[in-house]
Amino acid sequence: MIGGELTSGIIVETESYLAKGDSACHASRGRTPKTTVMFGSGGFAYVYPIHAKYCFNIVTEIASRPSAVLIRAIEPVDGIEIMQLRRRVDALGELARGPGRLCQALGIGREHNGLDLRLGRGVWIESVRQRAFTTKQIRATERIGVTSAQELKLRFVVVGSSFASGPKHSR
Repeated sequence: MIGGELTSGIIVETESYLAKGDSACHASRGRTPKTTVMFGSGGFAYVYPIHAKYCFNIVTEIASRPSAVLIRAIEPVDGIEIMQLRRRVDALGELARGPGRLCQALGIGREHNGLDLRLGRGVWIESVRQRAFTTKQIRATERIGVTSAQELKLRFVVVGSSFASGPKHSR
């Protein structure tokens, strides 16, 4: 919930960034002021700017093992009208397909960097049992939008989701 307006969606695409052996991980070159959050414990938001937009990640490991999962796309559920206003588009499939669009639709910005997602205040992740996906419904593919370690199959996408980003053959 951002600014009192609930917006939500079902995660349909993610990418993992690992502490070891992953040159695309922001923390791979060591701790910097930008990556400090990644060096903390899991459950915190790591939000960073790219191309005048933001990317929303969830830190996943124990302290000193900087790994995170980038939330690349959601299927919008609640607050669709708010998302449409924020994004200035009507098409449901264009609201939160891609990390920059997702942050804009959900109202996530740099001020959310370091937010404790475990508290359930402002931004949080919760399980929706009626929409749980099986391992057969999720495909691991090469990451997109990175120039380093692109070949690692660390992008996870719900098969057939029209809300996922990237080329249609990778959805």
